[in-house]
Amino acid sequence: MTIIKSKKRVVDHGEVFTPDWLVEEMLDLVKNDTMRLDSRFLEPACGSGNFLTKILKRKIASVELKYGKSDFDRKHYSLLSLMSIYGIELLEDNILECKKKILEIFTNYLNIEASDDLYRSGMHILSLNIVHGNAISMQDINGNPIIFSEWGYLGKGKFQRRDFRLDVLTGSSSFSAEGSLFADLGRHEIFQPYRTYKPLTISELASKYEVEKEFTK
Repeated sequence: MTIIKSKKRVVDHGEVFTPDWLVEEMLDLVKNDTMRLDSRFLEPACGSGNFLTKILKRKIASVELKYGKSDFDRKHYSLLSLMSIYGIELLEDNILECKKKILEIFTNYLNIEASDDLYRSGMHILSLNIVHGNAISMQDINGNPIIFSEWGYLGKGKFQRRDFRLDVLTGSSSFSAEGSLFADLGRHEIFQPYRTYKPLTISELASKYEVEKEFTK
């Protein structure tokens, strides 16, 4: 792949893409984490998804290894893998390309079509996890604080969503540093969710995407 789209984009935005071989070498430094289904990754300048797509492929490989014989588990843990990757990107064409590439990996593995609940669930997840915004200001393209959803799989087909403001998470992370005033506080006392939702099934997540489409018509 080429590492730049145009010289103008390099000058205007400092946009340079990391080559595939270097992405793989960097991810190998945290290889075990990239294959853990409960590990979460945020790329603050995700571009067209060079890192996120490869992380998802590694997680999907873990899903196949652990749950490949159970169609129910394979579907739910694949969705959990998708839920565990996050990105922020300033340029709209990169955002669209990133989402397309990630969704393609997810749907190809599960062999699903756009009419499938899993497909629509994936679209809903990506609409929340891949944000069009500025990682430095921690605001989305409309100037609102970036909010990310933490997803958890409760088992038996149910997923839990909790929303957190990125700026609050970033600020709170320093509270637990050794020697700080709040070092003796537990994680649950520092990282408080902005909003918590009731557990949802795949079909209920899919219906959220249908509502989003209605609002954007």
